[in-house]
Amino acid sequence: MAYGLAHKQNVYEDFIKGAKDGIRTVVQIMPTLVGLMVAVGVLRASGFLTFIGSLFHGMTDRIGFPSELAPLVFIKMFSSSAATGLVLDVFRTYGPDSHIGLITSIMMSCTETIFYTMSVYFLAAKVTKTRHTLKGALLATLAGIAASVVLASRMAG
Repeated sequence: MAYGLAHKQNVYEDFIKGAKDGIRTVVQIMPTLVGLMVAVGVLRASGFLTFIGSLFHGMTDRIGFPSELAPLVFIKMFSSSAATGLVLDVFRTYGPDSHIGLITSIMMSCTETIFYTMSVYFLAAKVTKTRHTLKGALLATLAGIAASVVLASRMAG
């Protein structure tokens, strides 16, 4: 506000314009958001997420990552809100201060909703050339998962 006043801008008008633009963006991305939430609900109800966890059980346990969190990793790439529901399930089952709970908390903080971000925000901004975005985002997610395992292990030990 001080910046606007110092440059003799109508701060209120700028705020109203920004709010209108924000509402337009929400209307544009709402169908995608609803579709993602419905898809996650279907995956959860069908037992697919449990299947994902069992599928990666051997591999994830060898690297110190609990296979119970594989569904969370999968869902987090699509929807942070849906992943939060899974986080609450993890906390109810294992406790927030457990090793799995610590990994979950850290992982939620250092990973991104890759496909949601790419579909919704790139669509809203009319970005058509994503180049290496997906590869970079997947690599960053793997780094976030590794960091969460290492940090949670150090916190517990």
